[in-house]
Amino acid sequence: MKDFSYPTLEPFNFMGLEKQEYEKAKVVIFPVPYNSTTYWKSGTKEGPRAIIEASRHIELYDLETKKDPSKEGIFTLEPLEPSKNSPQETLARIKSVMDKLLADGKFPIMLGGEHSITLGAIQAFKEKFIDFSVLQIDAHSDLRDEFEGTKYHHASVMKRVKDLGISTTQVGIRSVSEGEELENVFFTPDLPVDKIVSTLKKNVYLTFDLDAFDPSIMPSVGTPEPGGLGWYEVLNLIREVSKKRKIIGADVVELDPIPGLVAPDFLAAKLVYKIISYIV
Repeated sequence: MKDFSYPTLEPFNFMGLEKQEYEKAKVVIFPVPYNSTTYWKSGTKEGPRAIIEASRHIELYDLETKKDPSKEGIFTLEPLEPSKNSPQETLARIKSVMDKLLADGKFPIMLGGEHSITLGAIQAFKEKFIDFSVLQIDAHSDLRDEFEGTKYHHASVMKRVKDLGISTTQVGIRSVSEGEELENVFFTPDLPVDKIVSTLKKNVYLTFDLDAFDPSIMPSVGTPEPGGLGWYEVLNLIREVSKKRKIIGADVVELDPIPGLVAPDFLAAKLVYKIISYIV
């Protein structure tokens, strides 16, 4: 793995931050431009770059929390190079990077890429934290045992997480497959925040599939589902979780940029910065 003590190229720094030092940064942005060939659209590999590019045009001061979260230090890693051999090898590469970030006491935010990358991060967190749960905000339950001949498909990622024995809570779900085992699932438009929080353990890993949002504000996803969540109800949920539990890491995945339509890219970038503002 590369030494993280040097700054990344300025154009690829989240929020356009210059001269960020890995050793002093509390938050580390980890881009993973990965997608399989299973989508009818296949641009999720462009998601991390679109998020970072949009973030460079967002104000550093957060009006809600009345602070500049970037002052805590936000370092951006170079994008991970996915394996061309197998999904498992890509997951192993993700875990290796996450292992280092956690050992160094960083708060990692992984940018995808398709949702299957979450498993590599969770594998690292499972070794670091004895007791934690996963909060999945998503349109799809992703609980198929396998799909299209692989157990490492984005439609199977939460089944693999459950196979690790990790408690999960799923929010915003409005598309499931017959026979999936559903537990701690909150279907859109039902968003009882206190009840959701009560299902979570003290430490929480947040995985956010952008298709959780209604496609009227987030059309740039591979598999949009009507009837999704709104911006402010999502922020309210994440804010309350951050107040009553400890968010230990996060990912934002499944942005599939549409050329010429930048609003969804800005929404995704702002979401990442809001997560940072709630946890620093």
